[in-house]
Amino acid sequence: ESHRVGLHHTSDPALLLELKTRRPPSLVERAGRETWSVDFSPDGAWFAWSMGHGIVWVVAWPLDSEGDKSFSCGHPVWGLAFGPRPPKSNATACPAKARSEGKNSLLLATGLENGVIKIWNVLTGSAVFDLHGHEGVVRDLVFPQNGTLTLISSSRDKTLRIWDLAHKASTKPTLIFQIKNSPSSKMVCLWSLRSYTFIRNLTGGAHKTVYLLSSCDFSPDGAILATAAFSGSSWWIDLWDPYTAEKLATLADYFEDYGQNQISAIQFSPNGLHLTLVTDDRALRIWELGEKGMVMETKRDRDSNGLCCKYHPQGGVVATGTRDGHVRFWRAPSAVPSLCHLCRSILRHSISTHQIEALPLPKRILEYLTYKNIPERLKECSLTRK
Repeated sequence: ESHRVGLHHTSDPALLLELKTRRPPSLVERAGRETWSVDFSPDGAWFAWSMGHGIVWVVAWPLDSEGDKSFSCGHPVWGLAFGPRPPKSNATACPAKARSEGKNSLLLATGLENGVIKIWNVLTGSAVFDLHGHEGVVRDLVFPQNGTLTLISSSRDKTLRIWDLAHKASTKPTLIFQIKNSPSSKMVCLWSLRSYTFIRNLTGGAHKTVYLLSSCDFSPDGAILATAAFSGSSWWIDLWDPYTAEKLATLADYFEDYGQNQISAIQFSPNGLHLTLVTDDRALRIWELGEKGMVMETKRDRDSNGLCCKYHPQGGVVATGTRDGHVRFWRAPSAVPSLCHLCRSILRHSISTHQIEALPLPKRILEYLTYKNIPERLKECSLTRK
């Protein structure tokens, strides 16, 4: 094997451990060693990361468990994603037992620099099939949370495709759309996975010109869309209502300390209480929705060069990937959701903003259910800080 992985413990209380890639001398100074993507399996029993030079490493989680595998993809890997959660019969078993039984195939999709998507069976370590069609780097992959073998891929060829892996091809309508690549572009496009049709654009506002949209993520209940964007020398994060296209808040207006730093990735926590940021001046920042300041910030470190992040499905741990092909695991803040937040999350899973606003409820409750209380709380925090 051309790669080895070393486990490094640390005295930093926030940093649980680090996996470092040990490369042969011939690869040490070569480009292409970045960790562009990391992912936990839906049941939390496996962790995968693209460790550079076309290699994907998969380890059993927690890391003291037995089992690790490497997959040689032949080209640099930019995106990866585990397949749907296994059936409930195995999901309820302990992760180690589920791995040892091996009765279910756990799929791992890898998006390559040459536009090919390779599908692997993690449990057997074998390649299943390739998906062809993209003409540029496959930058991101995701399996919807409905448990179907549907894979969504986005590429730098300006297309997004939806694949039906149950038939090893795109037998469902393959959604392909073209986005104009213009410096004046300031739109986020929303599409329906039910009808494969365009829904609406989210514009950045007349006072800003978006040059780059670096990352986006929906809250677990789908009621908030967070987008990270760049304009001139400033980076910021917008919170949107995807149902109404209303911008709820722009975080740079309240947290100016990260406005000049590049944002590589953002992700909501599994319970929807926190938003994680990977910036170029720190390895990690974690913000609690509507609260003053960050609930967690790592030390300033320009050499950390974080590129991506991913929460463990049960929370408590965040993994980040770096430009050196390494992975760091951080202790995420633990918070018990309030009964109000749990009720809101369950409600918003199935009810849109328009349906909520039509209910005969007091204004304060309506604002809470539609997350419109976040801007007011941020303003109060800003005034308190001054």
